[in-house]
Amino acid sequence: MPAPSYDVTDAADTKVSEPESKKPDNTAFKQQRLPAWQPILTAKSVLPTFFIIAILFIPLGAVFLVTSNSVIEVSEEYTNCFSLENPSMTCSKFRNNSTFAPEQCTCQMSINVTSDMQGTVYVYYGLTNFFQNHRRYVKSRDDMQLVGETTTVSTVSSDCSPFDKVTVLRNGVNVTLPIAPCGAIANSLFNDTYTLTKPDSSSLNISRTGIAWDTDHTLKFNNPCDNLTECFEETAKPVYWQRSVIQLDPDTPDNNGYKNEAFEVWMRTAAFPTFRKPYGRIVGGLPAGIYNLTINYTYPVAEFHGTKRFILATTSWMGGKNNFLGIAYITVGTCSFVVAIALCFLHYCSNQNKVH
Repeated sequence: MPAPSYDVTDAADTKVSEPESKKPDNTAFKQQRLPAWQPILTAKSVLPTFFIIAILFIPLGAVFLVTSNSVIEVSEEYTNCFSLENPSMTCSKFRNNSTFAPEQCTCQMSINVTSDMQGTVYVYYGLTNFFQNHRRYVKSRDDMQLVGETTTVSTVSSDCSPFDKVTVLRNGVNVTLPIAPCGAIANSLFNDTYTLTKPDSSSLNISRTGIAWDTDHTLKFNNPCDNLTECFEETAKPVYWQRSVIQLDPDTPDNNGYKNEAFEVWMRTAAFPTFRKPYGRIVGGLPAGIYNLTINYTYPVAEFHGTKRFILATTSWMGGKNNFLGIAYITVGTCSFVVAIALCFLHYCSNQNKVH
């Protein structure tokens, strides 16, 4: 009977797995041996800091506030102005009842400029209760289309839906065309127009150029080609527009298509529901006097309980009129000064108690 065989393994060949060590590496960073510095706050180090902040911030705030107050601004609301065609009805009610009506609703009002407005005068329109910051509204655009890419029905961005394409009748046949520009932002473009007349009844020239950001005008918006008629032949205008994108500024041929500056301004959405946007510029300033403003009232605001304003304003080296920065600097500086005085008093009382 053969002897049983056994598999004998050399103990030296057997390796016992050791548990992985969780000890951090022996480095200065992981062992927390890096040099450290902890400031010791004393009265001599803290009090001068508060006084320096007060000395710097209060004069700066005063300069900002004076500069802001030097900006001349004239603002008039015209939401419920009465129609010249039908004096018994406001244009707001007319537009609310007939948003797509081809008839014009025109109204007039007086603008009282009490002080001479020097330099370039900027014309703004102001809206309230208009939420351009809504997520779906902000996304409703096609940046590739706006940068100059040719758009077809199949390539238009789905973010523009339901303002991405439309079916029109051409030569007796229904044809589906992409909307250019597409999306809710473009579809809701502000389209009131203003005519400002001098006291001697001569009209002022309101330039619609020079109002958009340079980066927007040169980089973010481009037309597909030079011949705009051919570029946009196979496209349709937005539903709420009264004219196509190539006719936005008939007086300035270079200010049409996607490179229309009023359109570029509108496409830069506002962060808050109350905002103003530049409409145009009056070069050469405005003397003091009473001007006549004629408004082609097209944009409806009654549906969302909004208001509209016409604004004339000059600028300074800080920009437009804005008192917030000056008030904020003065407030911070004043608070720092009050805290410094309070800490001085507490420090003095503490030293007196130590003496006694």
